[in-house]
Order: sequence, then structure tokens, then C-alpha cells
Amino acid sequence: MTVRTAWTLSVDPDRIAWLTLDKPDAGANALSRDVLTELDARLADLERIAPRGVVVISGKDSGFVAGADVKEFTTLKDTADAEALIDHGQRVLARLEHLPCPTVAALHGFALGGGLELALACRYRVAVEDERLALGLPEVMLGIHPGFGGTVRAVHLLGALDALDLMLTGRTVRGRKARALGLVDLACASRAELPALARRCIFEARPARRPNWWRRLVSSPLVRPWLRNRLRATVARRVREAHYPAPYAIIDLWVRHGADPRTGYEAEKRSIAKLAVTATARNLVRVFLLQDALKSQGSKQPPTIERVHVIGAGVMGGDIAAWCALRGLRVTLQDRAERYVQPALVRAEALFEKRIRDVAARDAARARLVVDIEGAGLATADVVIEAIVEDAAVKRTLYADIEARMKPDAVLATNTSSIVLEELAAALATPGKLVGLHFFNPVAQMPLVEIVCGAASAPASITTAIALTRKLDKLPLPCRSAPGFVVNRVLVPYMFEAMHMAAEGHSIASIDAAAKDFGMPMGPVELADTVGLDVCLHVGRIVSQALGRSMPDLSQLEARVAAGELGRKSNRGFYLWEAGRTRGANPALPTQPTAATDAGDLQDRLVLALANESVAVLRAGIVESADRLDSALIFGAGYAPFRGGPMQAARERGVDDCVARLKTLTARYGARFSPDVGWESMRAAR
Repeated sequence: MTVRTAWTLSVDPDRIAWLTLDKPDAGANALSRDVLTELDARLADLERIAPRGVVVISGKDSGFVAGADVKEFTTLKDTADAEALIDHGQRVLARLEHLPCPTVAALHGFALGGGLELALACRYRVAVEDERLALGLPEVMLGIHPGFGGTVRAVHLLGALDALDLMLTGRTVRGRKARALGLVDLACASRAELPALARRCIFEARPARRPNWWRRLVSSPLVRPWLRNRLRATVARRVREAHYPAPYAIIDLWVRHGADPRTGYEAEKRSIAKLAVTATARNLVRVFLLQDALKSQGSKQPPTIERVHVIGAGVMGGDIAAWCALRGLRVTLQDRAERYVQPALVRAEALFEKRIRDVAARDAARARLVVDIEGAGLATADVVIEAIVEDAAVKRTLYADIEARMKPDAVLATNTSSIVLEELAAALATPGKLVGLHFFNPVAQMPLVEIVCGAASAPASITTAIALTRKLDKLPLPCRSAPGFVVNRVLVPYMFEAMHMAAEGHSIASIDAAAKDFGMPMGPVELADTVGLDVCLHVGRIVSQALGRSMPDLSQLEARVAAGELGRKSNRGFYLWEAGRTRGANPALPTQPTAATDAGDLQDRLVLALANESVAVLRAGIVESADRLDSALIFGAGYAPFRGGPMQAARERGVDDCVARLKTLTARYGARFSPDVGWESMRAAR
């Protein structure tokens, strides 16, 4: 039986060795332990052959190397385990770096994390400079930092400031920017030209790139301590060290060692090994795998979707239409009159300007988005997305009007944020064509789409909804039709608890600070402003009434909505907003004595209200697993990723502790904190 290997080595007549990575049974290359071990053996062959030069290239259409094998991090038991894994990778790449001949990494598509570290171990890098090129060191997103020598080699190649920027932000560099930065020595327009470009580097024996003198000066022992506080302050504006220690560790590594290879590699190994076994890293790796699981959904032969018709050109409908056009679909956008569509076109233009650099591609996206007041696109659309007012009767009236005009096999998708599908499907002769496609605001930024499955939703309709979501590069989350579905159902008690606190006299600043201290990117009051206070009020009432829940004093929320102060979209809500950012509390808020603030009490009231409702959703079978529920809250509501989602956070805190604290809060604040019976299932599953 033939054993398929990841690496193949061939030597051409000019004595250039071609080392090709094509990992078997994988859509993308990853530097797993086995792949590195095999590379080590091929490097031993190269040391014996002594070729004129070596080209490291990918056999995958998808790209060069996506990084290390993230799944291997889930098997690490302790720091010693982690050090052994990192040491193996460091030694193999050091062996590549020290080959006595020119080495070239030939890049196309992506070279990320360990993939870029592999390329940095080569003397030269050549690349296909197209829209798919993406180079970066995103390890910080997993709670770690580069570990195969990247913290040293990146600084030597780019200079400290550019290298630190890549590592601290985890951002990817594309196209010409990669060449300007110095990550790429030579570029070409197509993959077919890549081998010739690599050969050119070897034959010309080009001098290896080095940063200029002033960039090297930044890494001097006198300058590094001076920059330390500035770098830490910049990072602190984004994340706290207690929540995300990796970027602070990157700064400390550089300050202490200045990328000195004599001490830098060993320090890098010890640092990443310590980070890799923290709760933050384990949870961020888990989130990465949860994301992959959502991406992998759908048929291997998805239905063809080319045309989408969107009804409703408001903020959600208009932005959904623009995103569909951006992703290559032909879109018709319908509303009552053209004046209602114009604001959507303005936002679409801003989206295209921001996301599409190529002028011709931008023009093509504009051409794909067509205003269609009469609804002619209904007849040819593969999917019709309804995004009109959140009123079941109005939606049913629309469905009765448009169903006969749709293609027989077209899917009707509603963007309702709270209405159960069974209530809407009653208007349809063929209720199986109706599914929910619940996008989150802002559409361009929020990755999750809830695929809401009603009792009558046909499997083919659900398959099409998932396929469309993936075509839009969003994450599909199938869930059962129920009031508020998953994300809004869980957020209602969380945001309503903030209203309880406000009614008690707690300041909105102290309420939001309690959530941020836990790790949320924004507090519940700011989140309500961001979603839209009118939407929060409407959805909150629907969900609470459907579930028979009591509501807090909503007078402050109702007053803001009545005044037209709807949050970020109107620049006034509980906060004042400017250019999408908060600028302090709204002075129109009623003044009252501020309640004494127990930060721990405020935090538990918010976090456990959310966790308790999450348990109820899971118990009711609205989503299939705790992992999927965590995915929903992380990608649909921004739940603190380093905590792994509400179910993971509850497990880490301890089910018994959560239940005991809920009972204390029940005695202190009322029955809304009564522990859901689903906690017993969680306790049994430990």
C-alpha cells in the first residue's frame, strides 16, 4: 500500500530543489507535528544533496500554509507538553534557515501564523500579488504569540515597529502592502509565474532584505524600555492584560530580548508554552474550532444561488442587499418608493468603497445591486429575503401577495428578529418554503446568521438558507423557531436587568463597566444603543410576553424611543454618539440619587441572568448543543471570547456556584433569578 506523504522533494536539471507541501486529505496545509517531522527528514536529504537552491512551495490551490495545526493545542496537558511541541517546530525551521544555499518561499493565497513563520525561515519570499494574498501572524487571536521563531525573525526582517504591529493586532497584510512592508521580495500576477520568480532569486543571489538603520535603532537596549509603556498603553485601549495576556507577553519578549537570536528563541518557547495552557488560550482555541464547525456546515453540493430579491430597504434590508451584491450575487431591492431605497444605496456605496479596492470590481458590485420598486425580481430570485416592519400581520399580508409571483423552488426567508415562523407560515400555500435568516446589525461586521427552522420548513429550504449564508461568508447557526430564537432570547433578560439597575438608580456607566470588567466588549446599555432602542423595546416585549415573563420599569427606555433617541443610528440614546462612538451619557436622562454600587453584585446580576437564560434555551432544544449556544452568543452578541461562551464560562466557574449565586440573587432581587431546571442536566453532564 502506498503511503501518501505531505512533502515531495524533486531536483531539476539546474540543481534547484523543489520542496512541495500538499497535506493529504486536507483542503489547506497546516504545520502539524507529523508535517514538521516529515519536513525535518526532507531537510536532512537536502543537506546531503547540497542543491544550488531550495524553493518551498504549496501544492494546494487554497494557499501556502494556514498555520500550525490548532487542534494539537487542545491535547497539551501542561507547559512541558507545550514546550516540547514548540521546541520541535523551532528546531525544524532553524534547520531550514541554516541550509547553506539560497532558500525561497513561493507564496500564493494565505501564509498565516506558522505558515508565515515557515516563510520567514527562508532567505527570500516571492508571492502572487492578487486579492487572495493574505500574510499575517494572527496567533494573538488564539491567546498565544508566534512560537516557531516568528517573534525573532519578523523583527529582523521588518524592524520592531512593523513586526510588533503585525503580532499585536493579528491583522493580515494583502497585495502591494506586503511588498511595501518587506514581507515579499518579488511579486507576480499569477501562480504560473511563481516558479520563475523563485528561480530568479536563486540565480541572482539577491542580498537578503534588512530593515534600515533607524528601524534597527528602535530595537536597541536604550530605546526598548522607553517604548514599552507606550506599547502597553496602546494595547490596553483594546484589551486588558488579565483577560488577554498574549499581546503584553509579546511586548515583554521584545523589551527583554530585542529579538536577539541567542536568547530570543528560548524565551519565545517558554513564553508561548506558558500562554498555551492558560484558560484564555484554551477558550480562544475552542472558539476557533467552534467557528470552523459552523463554517463546515452545508451540503457538499450546495444548491446554485445567483439571484436574491430583498423586500424592505431599511437599515437591515438595505445592508443585507448590499452585502449580497458585495459577495457576487445579483440583487434586486424593493420598497414602497425610490426615496426609501436611496439611503440604502448611499450605505452600499460606502461599503463598496471600503471593501473593494479594485475600481472595476467595485463598479461590478454596484451593477449587481438594482432598485426594483415594482418587484420584478421576484420572478427570477432563488431566495427572497423579507426585511420589512416587525409586525406579523403585515408580513403575512406581504407573503400572500408575493408567493404566487415567486419561482416554485425559490425560498422565502424572513429576517424577523423575534416572531416565530409558525405565526408567519399560516399565510403561505406552501409553508415549507419559509425559513428565517436572522442577520445581526451591523450586517457587514456581525458574522452570525441564525437559520430559523419552523415546524413546516422543508429540508431543502434549510439547505438553501445555509448555502446562501456560507456564500455570503457568514456563519450559519440552525435553531428551532421560538420567541426571540437564540441570541435575542438570551439578550432580553441581560439587557432588561440593566433596565432594572437603572431604575434602582445605578448609573449607566457603572452598569456597563460591570459587564466590561467581566470581559464583554461593551456593556448592555451601550449594546442596546447599538442595536437600536426601538428594536430592543419591541423585541423585549414580544419575547417577554410570549414567555410569560414580567418586565422591568421601562420608562427610561420608552422615553428615549418616544423622543426619537434610538441610539447610535440617531446619534442619541442612553449615550450621545458621534461617528459611531459614544461621547458620554445623554444629558436628557433623568437625574436621581445614584445607588450604592457593588461591582461584583452588578456583574453577577448581568452575567448570570444571561447564563440562566442560556441554560433555558438549551433545555428547550432551541439549539442542538452547548457548543452551538456558545457559538451563537460569541459570534452573534460579542460574548467575551476569552471566556469561551456562557456555557463554557459557567462550567469553569462551577455549576454549583452558579446555582447557589442565582438562589442568593433570587432572595435579594426576585423570582427572575430562579435557577432554570436545566442546570441539573449541566451538573449531570460534568
